[in-house]
Amino acid sequence: MSLTRSHIRAILEAYLTRHPQEREALAGLAAALDDDADPTSRSTLPGHITCGAVVIDRDRRVLHVGHRARGGKLPAPGGHTEARDRTLLAAALREVQEETGIRPQELCMTPQFLGAPIDIDVHGIDANTAKGEPAHQRYDFRFAFYLAAEQPPPLTLQNEEVSEARWLPYADVRSPALRAKLLLAEDDGLDGQPEPVGASALIHDGHGQYLLHLRDQRDDIAAPGAFSLLGGGREQGDTCLAETLRRELAEEVPGLAPAELMPYTVAQTTGAGGLVAPIQVFAGRWDGDPDAVDLREGVLLRWFTPEVLDRLRLSPDTHELIHRHAAQHPPASSPAESVRSRRGEAPEGTEPHIVGVHLYLQNDHGRVLLGLRHPDSTFAPNTWHFLAGHCEREAAVTCLVREAEEEAGLLIGPGDVELVHLVHLVDSPGALPRIQLVFRARTWSGTPKVLEPDRCVEWRWWAPKDLPTEVVAYARLAIDGVLAGRTYSQMGWE
Repeated sequence: MSLTRSHIRAILEAYLTRHPQEREALAGLAAALDDDADPTSRSTLPGHITCGAVVIDRDRRVLHVGHRARGGKLPAPGGHTEARDRTLLAAALREVQEETGIRPQELCMTPQFLGAPIDIDVHGIDANTAKGEPAHQRYDFRFAFYLAAEQPPPLTLQNEEVSEARWLPYADVRSPALRAKLLLAEDDGLDGQPEPVGASALIHDGHGQYLLHLRDQRDDIAAPGAFSLLGGGREQGDTCLAETLRRELAEEVPGLAPAELMPYTVAQTTGAGGLVAPIQVFAGRWDGDPDAVDLREGVLLRWFTPEVLDRLRLSPDTHELIHRHAAQHPPASSPAESVRSRRGEAPEGTEPHIVGVHLYLQNDHGRVLLGLRHPDSTFAPNTWHFLAGHCEREAAVTCLVREAEEEAGLLIGPGDVELVHLVHLVDSPGALPRIQLVFRARTWSGTPKVLEPDRCVEWRWWAPKDLPTEVVAYARLAIDGVLAGRTYSQMGWE
């Protein structure tokens, strides 16, 4: 996708809002955006758009390069856009990498300008008879970046186009307009020292669970399709990062109001175009139900304990951040108690039950499908068991259909199952009671496959009267009950 006029026009209008005195000087650019010709093409005359990168180091110096085609002049790195550039900022990053070898991951945005240009310069270009180009104008969008590291990286100059590179103090910057803007911004803290350009919320429930946000699968956002903390980038109108976070939460999940949001740490993440993006992380507590809030951005919100993070797609920084916070703030109670708290206390004298669903599947020969559990399984290692799973926040039949496909590749219609047995079970005096639902599928499609080898190593059909010795006790009890026509059994209550 190439650059769009709407993208360029939005950046231009935002720039003119900050610099209204330049509207007349940029009238030619505005006219070019209304013309039929591509405003970014070098063949578009009398003027077209280019992009530059104003790279600033910790000593408040700006990188300049000597362009061979410009007779030894020392502008900032930059040049023409290309069809692969999605944004003007991306074009500036590509140019600085091509000309100097500085990669996006070695740069970060400035909090003063963020993704907006520090300057749009209009300058004339002499005719180039060798290229058949007449004299023309360029509208150069210049974006400011800080070096992420304390020292400038070694430069790899593009020899065919660049003859030299110099780091020049603000006062010696060759472009008068850029020099004036840099000196003015210096009073506003443009000092080359990276600082957070966004804010995120590390929300926990006090019971060992952390709230994560599954982002949309879109190429134009950071970390598409990954779990992340809520939050986002600072915008020009934000007076502080706390305001940034409040605005982002209001936009993403209105009604979610964590208590005591306080600065916790500064984390490094990857921002737009691969830039380093320091993020101020605020920690706060909330014990609400994610399904009850109005999620307006992303796919879903869920609570997770640190132990399951390895199974999620998320950045290493987020993984480390949650584990560090969890180690520093041991939970006051268990996640199960947190769930009870969020959903209301159970009536006095009652106790929650864990619900398990099990598939009773018989082939044409009357044999029952059982799976051999992995030797390292916490529950019943090296033991045969039904295809089974625990109910999440879902209907039991929905859980059964999902588990059958995930564990064995079997496709079962919700209307093709019937409840054939229930085992009311307690494993030990202190354990939560369990309700084990056994459903028979009347029809299905597919052949059992081992799709979760860390849980099940083999599927096999067994004659009900000739079961192996090592079968989960309540599964054997349920099979006997089905064969005898009983719909209920209990175990462990004696």
